[in-house]
Amino acid sequence: MAPALALLLGYLLGSIPFGVLLTRAAGAGDLRQIGSGNTGATNVLRTGRKGLAAATLLLDGFKGWLAVMLCEWLFPGTAVVAAAAAFFGHLYPVWLKFRGGKGVATLMGIVLALHWPCGLIYAAVWLGLLAALRISSVAGMGAAISAPVSAAFYAQFDIVLLLIALCLLVLWKHRENIDRLLSGTEPRLGRKHG
Repeated sequence: MAPALALLLGYLLGSIPFGVLLTRAAGAGDLRQIGSGNTGATNVLRTGRKGLAAATLLLDGFKGWLAVMLCEWLFPGTAVVAAAAAFFGHLYPVWLKFRGGKGVATLMGIVLALHWPCGLIYAAVWLGLLAALRISSVAGMGAAISAPVSAAFYAQFDIVLLLIALCLLVLWKHRENIDRLLSGTEPRLGRKHG
């Protein structure tokens, strides 16, 4: 029963749509009708509310971290199951007809919970690429790719396969961004459209 309970709890925590809830509470409209329609921090930023975007990023990361930590505490040995469920919940939340975010912030929280040194590398890659290029999608995908690489470097082989799978899901969710990058039309942060 423990893995099943961890799966359910992880999914429910991961599926909390903080971006939608915060923008709605702040009177900024329905996030699903803005920009890309995704529920993550980058799309919240398109509302012009930097504080809401920062809060969304932190809360999306926190729910990933909490899902892993809480499930491992309640049901020892279920961290990997909870991590996968929380991530899937963020990408495909039942409350929003399975249309969620792209998972970059939630994955950071998950990686921090599974192995904090890898989480710090994830954050450093994300922030470093964002500062250097100001292209959110490149920073997010680069951070996601760093997760299984750093886990292998630290010999955390029990989570490498999971992180490869989650990284591939991040890349899949960014497939439209990849097309725009290849065509040279991907916007940089600071522009409201694109």
